[in-house]
Amino acid sequence: MAGTPAENWIEGLDLFGMKFGLERMQTLMEALGHPVRGIPAVHVVGTNGKSSVTRMTAAILTAHGLRTGAYVSPHVMGWHERIALDGVPISPGAFAQAADRVQAAVPDVPEGQITQFEALTAVALDAFGTAGAQAIVVEAGLGGRLDATNVLDADVVVLTGVDLDHTELLGETLAEIAGEKLAVAREGLEGVMIGALSPEAWAAVAPIVSERSLTGWRVGQEIVVESGNRLPVSISTPNGSTGPLDVPVHADWQRGNLALAVGAAERVLGGPVDRALVERAISEMQNPGRLQVIAGAPVIVMDGAHNPAGARALAQSLPEILGDAKPVAVIGMMADKDCAGICDALAPAISAARVTRASSGRAIRPEFIARMLEMRGVPVEIVPGPARALERACADAGPDGAVLVAGSLHLLSDLATLAAASGQNHAEEMWGR
Repeated sequence: MAGTPAENWIEGLDLFGMKFGLERMQTLMEALGHPVRGIPAVHVVGTNGKSSVTRMTAAILTAHGLRTGAYVSPHVMGWHERIALDGVPISPGAFAQAADRVQAAVPDVPEGQITQFEALTAVALDAFGTAGAQAIVVEAGLGGRLDATNVLDADVVVLTGVDLDHTELLGETLAEIAGEKLAVAREGLEGVMIGALSPEAWAAVAPIVSERSLTGWRVGQEIVVESGNRLPVSISTPNGSTGPLDVPVHADWQRGNLALAVGAAERVLGGPVDRALVERAISEMQNPGRLQVIAGAPVIVMDGAHNPAGARALAQSLPEILGDAKPVAVIGMMADKDCAGICDALAPAISAARVTRASSGRAIRPEFIARMLEMRGVPVEIVPGPARALERACADAGPDGAVLVAGSLHLLSDLATLAAASGQNHAEEMWGR
């Protein structure tokens, strides 16, 4: 799809735009004929875990016979990855058709311009409507209240978690951030799924839930995750238990994400999920850059952890995947992230680091990251270019060792050739072009 007129138009749009607000998206949806109105929708918000929950929920719904669209952000391998139908990334033809319709509607938009994320969101919703989706699962981009995705009238809202991130835009307290995220749920909504929150986070969320008369299920309360000695995992909801699930889901936090996905899917389906269908859905699901394990010599773990909470979760997950081995890390970050907090989390979990700079213009100088890691006792080498950094890390780890790639999805994107991509012919067949 790279280089097509549709993608070139998307690439040329302002990444952030002039201001946040829903007026442009509301006008676009009206001009496009409200393409997803009436389609059951799950809206996923939270600080971390949104893409995983979105993909898992969509995969479970697809396995249960619903033609399901999933919209995630950001991407690792390309624009097509953000928009999928029944797990298949959007085809170039379907993307181009939807983008043409969105571009044609832009002159009606207030201020005459839209942001890149607004355009992609509109393309996704238009494509889902055109393709006859029977359910959609949509990940919020930033916050929720003024996010472009908040044109949905969602039947189910999932709050994966709340932590301090994007404080300059969402607020400096957990309560302010939680308020921004839960604003996507209409007052009195009964289908709210809430992840396993820390006591501090729940103290911030609980008053909002009460004030807005939101009800639903919470992991650790109505949703119970039983994993015993790591795997298999069993998930219980008010509809009953899945029984032991033989699924490749590593780490407690990813099993919590799976529990949220099961809960959200059950609310859409109106009843319990089928264990065999859940196993098939999760086993076949692709989730690039989210605790992605690439078998080899050495084994490579890729995760886009780009804030302290995500980095802590990643560090806690590595022993389950790698045992006692501490990986050699390839690390690159963006300048607007909490570099010190991420380094605090990752330093104890790695043996050494090969620090590099992703191709993004927002990437931080590797010298700064190296200094942060050295201060925390990590042996560091600066290696120009992500590919060379990965090659060096693999050589240093040796065939029996392990490598971790983390710090930014932009870094993972530079190394995307390691990830599997769906075939174009399958995409064309699924999307009708």
